This record gives sequence, structure tokens and C-alpha cells, in this order.
Amino acid sequence: MPAANTEVKDRSLLASLAVGSAGQEAHGSVTIAGSRSSGPSREGVTHMSQWLYLSIAIAAEVIGTSFLRNAAGFTRLGPSVVVVVGYVVAFYFLSLTLKTMPVGIAYAVWAGAGTALIALIGWVFLAQSLDVAAIVGIGLIVAGVVVINALSSSVSHGVG
Repeated sequence: MPAANTEVKDRSLLASLAVGSAGQEAHGSVTIAGSRSSGPSREGVTHMSQWLYLSIAIAAEVIGTSFLRNAAGFTRLGPSVVVVVGYVVAFYFLSLTLKTMPVGIAYAVWAGAGTALIALIGWVFLAQSLDVAAIVGIGLIVAGVVVINALSSSVSHGVG
């Protein structure tokens, strides 16, 4: 009865995918509650490396975005190459981060830090002005990233 055996395998695969995608597994660094231990995860990514990967993703995205204006609609080769390479590197390292960190947390930190850094680069290097509302908004973004990193139980706080 190969059909019954295939059905059992299909259910096992679906169950393992559902457990893995929810960030919950019986063994490894992820607990049922979603908090993480300080040891290596099922993917071998430690607490410190998940933050290193996310930092690289943020830096690469900020570099790519910083060159986007100079790419002039991708009509200038040099800046266009920097944009494309920056975004490829950013998404690669973001994908590595997502092996051990919930997507909502990773994306919130990535987008928040990237937004604040791009605004700062625009102000410092591109002479773009920031009014009081923009400064307060950026401050709130930074505060949100700090709260997520310092207090959220969805983020690993162990020493890698």
C-alpha cells in the first residue's frame, strides 16, 4: 500500500514544516514559548552571529540605498552596481538572520535602523534638512529598536 505510506510521509513533512516555520521545535535552541537559549540554534547560528548577520544586512542596505540617487535610474554603471550588490548582500544576510530570529523582529530592526541611518546620511552628506517632526520620528524609531532588543522575549538575549 504505497499510497498510505506516501500520505503519512506527506503529513510528517507538513507537520515538520509547520513546526519549523513557527520557530518551535522539540530540540535545539528554540523553545515552545518562542524564547531562545544562548546556545547555537538548529542551524548552527549563535546569538552573536544572528546580530552580526543583521548588522551586515542593515549596512549593505544602507550603502545600496545611499547610492540609489547617484545611479540615476540605473543609467550610471558604477553607482548601479553598488546598489544591486548592496541589496543582494543585504537580503542574503537578512535571510541568514531569519534562520534564528522571527521575521517580524528582524524586519522591524532592519527597517527601523535602516530608516534612521538613511535619514542621518541624507542630513550629513546630502544636505537634506530634517524638521522637528522628522527628528522626533527618527528618535521614536530608534527607541523602538532599543525596546525590541532590550526587552522583547521574542529576541534571543543570551551570550553567543
